[in-house]
Amino acid sequence: MIDKMLTRLEALYPEMVELRRTLHAEPELSFEEVKTPTMIADYLEQLGVMVKRNVGGRGVVGYIQGGKPGKTVALRADFDALPIQEETGLPFSSNHPGIMHACGHDGHTATLLVLAKVLMEYRDQLEGTVVLIHQFAEELAPGGAIEMIKDGCLDGIDAIYGTHLWSTMPLGQVGYRQGPIMAAADRFEIEVAGRGGHGASPHETVDSIAVAASIVTQLQHIVSRNVDPLKSAVVSVGSFHAGGAFNVIADKATIVGTVRTFDPVVQEFIIERMEQVVKGMCEAMGASYSFNYKKGYPAVINDSKETNYFVQAAREVEDEIELFEMEPVMGGEDFAYYLQQVPGTFFFTGAGNEEEGIVYPHHHPKFDFDERAMLVAAKCLGKAALEFLNRNKKLMQKEEQPS
Repeated sequence: MIDKMLTRLEALYPEMVELRRTLHAEPELSFEEVKTPTMIADYLEQLGVMVKRNVGGRGVVGYIQGGKPGKTVALRADFDALPIQEETGLPFSSNHPGIMHACGHDGHTATLLVLAKVLMEYRDQLEGTVVLIHQFAEELAPGGAIEMIKDGCLDGIDAIYGTHLWSTMPLGQVGYRQGPIMAAADRFEIEVAGRGGHGASPHETVDSIAVAASIVTQLQHIVSRNVDPLKSAVVSVGSFHAGGAFNVIADKATIVGTVRTFDPVVQEFIIERMEQVVKGMCEAMGASYSFNYKKGYPAVINDSKETNYFVQAAREVEDEIELFEMEPVMGGEDFAYYLQQVPGTFFFTGAGNEEEGIVYPHHHPKFDFDERAMLVAAKCLGKAALEFLNRNKKLMQKEEQPS
């Protein structure tokens, strides 16, 4: 059955491409998705899949119950876009100015939809149930995963798998990792309040820019001098705003940035140390401050056992796949919330192609991916899901045998 499924996916690849391009032309922002979840639900229902709409708000969950009893495995895809003006020049470019699928979520969705079509064709032979989780709002915290989980999308699930098409990884490569594979992604904002005045009389002011600049410099020492070198962490300032006139000392300055970690202990230490730095610099220079730290998605931590099983399954997909253990990625993903509830694994599917000019990173106005990566992703996800059901069916049969 598995070999037939892989062959059938190849035959339906043109439909996968057509779906992806349709989705790409009609992107919708996080928490604003209306047409996309409707299209997904309609497509699944036309296949005969049992569908729940509006899960957690805008999510869609499909249920493919096999003809034989067994465990339940979930596969997840996200479908939101980004507030970016597309510059790819593709014939199926976004029809909506300032909104673009610049992260591959259109491909994730098309991959899972066509995989659902194939699974439905072989439903009678399935040894259990496959649940299709189509998630909204991955790009914008708090994300859609939490609300979908609260609304029951993981009820009865024994394992979950997901993938990300990755344009900075060549087509044909599949990256996996046991344990942490993506970082916790947090946001901070620091506002420094000084006392403004004339640029010719700095002694009569408290220069918020000078205070804030000192804070930025000191923040860079947290990772290099306070965090264990064997632990991974990032503290990055992405925005610094103050003043407006060349001869005026600004009374306020705002610093905005991000912190990335894998270890919750390191995360809490950095939060504490950051406020110590801000407080100390402001007190020393006569300013006041506000410090707002917002935790984003937690780290994506793959289950070791399920990752090993995935690797075994993916090795048998096709000879062209180069499977390798990758280094962690400091980007964030709310797939983390699913893995906090049930065992599973999240992997990366290479989708870059230098020869075709597909080299731009995610969230870039010229982002694109080699569409053949969708077929690789579908085969890996489908093989992993079926192997999970078959493996657990054998275990159940063994447990039922008399001793």
